[in-house]
Amino acid sequence: MTKPIHIIGGGMAGSEAAWQIATAGLPVILHEMRPNVETFAHQTQDFAELVCSNSFRSDDHEANAVGLLHWEMRAANSLIMEMGDEHALPAGSALAVDRDAFSAGVSKRILAHENITIERGEISEIPSDDWGQTIIATGPLTSQSLANSILENTDQASLAFFDAIAPIIHADSIDMSKAWMQSRYDKGDTEEERTAYLNCPMDEQQYNDFIDALLAAEKTEFKDWEKDTPYFDGCLPIEVMAERGRETLRWGPMKPVGLTNPHQPGIKAHAVVQLRRDNALGTLFNIVGFQTKMKYGEQTRVLRTIPGLEEAEFARLGGIHRNTFINSPLLLDDQMRLKSRPNIRFAGQITGVEGYVESAAMGLLAGRLAVAQAQGRDIETPRNTTAMGALITHITGGADAKTFQPMNVNFGLFPPVENIKGGRRNRKERYKAYTDRAKADWSDWLQQGA
Repeated sequence: MTKPIHIIGGGMAGSEAAWQIATAGLPVILHEMRPNVETFAHQTQDFAELVCSNSFRSDDHEANAVGLLHWEMRAANSLIMEMGDEHALPAGSALAVDRDAFSAGVSKRILAHENITIERGEISEIPSDDWGQTIIATGPLTSQSLANSILENTDQASLAFFDAIAPIIHADSIDMSKAWMQSRYDKGDTEEERTAYLNCPMDEQQYNDFIDALLAAEKTEFKDWEKDTPYFDGCLPIEVMAERGRETLRWGPMKPVGLTNPHQPGIKAHAVVQLRRDNALGTLFNIVGFQTKMKYGEQTRVLRTIPGLEEAEFARLGGIHRNTFINSPLLLDDQMRLKSRPNIRFAGQITGVEGYVESAAMGLLAGRLAVAQAQGRDIETPRNTTAMGALITHITGGADAKTFQPMNVNFGLFPPVENIKGGRRNRKERYKAYTDRAKADWSDWLQQGA
C-alpha cells in the first residue's frame, strides 16, 4: 500500500496540494488545526478560507503575470481556479469571488474525495521522518509552536512581516446619491463587469480632512516582539501609506483616473475610494486597498468621513496580523524540499510568495513534485519562462537570501524574450511575447508527465 503524503495546513496551498496528489491517485492526510485551534483572522473551519481580499487580481492571461498564472493553473486542473471560476463575481478585468461560496466549494470537493483523509488538530512540530513525505503549507498564520519547531530545524533567524485586512461594508448602508458603479476605464466585456466597482468621490478639502483624520487615529499597539517586523509593500495599511506623504494614497488605491461621476459629470474628483463586491448577492462590499491597523472605533469614525459612507454599517472591520515566512533561497532545494530534511516540502505563503494565487500555485507544484517523488520519477521544475517556474526559481535561489522578502508574480521575474524591445512603448508586445512563450513551455512541462 502506498504511504500517504501528509499536508499540514488547509489553506489555499494545502488544499491545492491535496487535490493534485489525490487526483493523481495517491492517498493524502490533510491536517488542519481549525476549529480545535482558532486564529484571530479565520471565521470558519472551511478549507481555503479567504481572510483578506476576495480578489484573485487580474485575469488577463495575455498581458498580466497574475492572469498568466491563472491560465497555467487552469491547464493543470487546479481546484482553486475551478472554484474561483464557479463562484466568480463581476470585477472588470479581475477575478473576484464570493468568499463564502468559494471556500465552501473547495471544502465540499476536498471532503468528498476518497483519497483525502482529514485530521483536525494542531501539528506543533515538524514531523519525524517516519511520516514520509510531508508538505508544510501553514501560511501566514502558522502556529507559534510549529513556527518555533521550524526555526529549530532550520537554525535561521525569523523573517516576518505584517499583513493587514480591509474592512467589509453592507451595501444597503452606502449612500448611492453620492456613490456610483463603474470599473476604472469602463473595463470589462459585459455591463456587469463595466460597473463592478462602487466609487466614492472626494474633493480636495475632503481628501485632506480624511488624511488628517487617518494620521491622527489611534492605531493597534504591537507587542515588543513584533515591533521590528516590517510591512510587505504590496499590502501596506492605508495609514502607513499616508505617513509616507499626503499624496501617496491619491496615487495608490484612491487614484481618481478613469472614472466619471454621473452625479457631477463636469467635476473631476480629487480622489476616489473604490469598493468591490464581496459576495454573489451583492450585499457586501470591501474597500479596495484599505488594509488598516486603526482601532475598531477609530475605523468606523474615520471611514464614515468618506462621501457615501457616512452611515456605513460594517460586516467586518479591518485588522492586522503578523505573517511568517522562511528564507527559502537559503533553505529549500529546487524541488521545494528542506535541504536538511528532504522529506519535508514547504508550499504557499510560508515560502515567501505573496498573494492567494501565488500561494495556491506553490501548493500545486509541491503536490505534483511530491507525486513524482512517490512514484520514483525524476522531474525537473518548470522553466523560469513560465509563471510557475519564475516563482519557484525566485524562492529557491533566484532571490538574494540576504534581502529576501515576499514577492508577487510579475514579469520582472521572467528572463527577457529575445528580439523584443524594452520600454513602456513596447510593453504590450513584450508582455504578449512573455505569455505566448510561457504557455508553450507550461504545456510542454505538463505533457512530459509532470
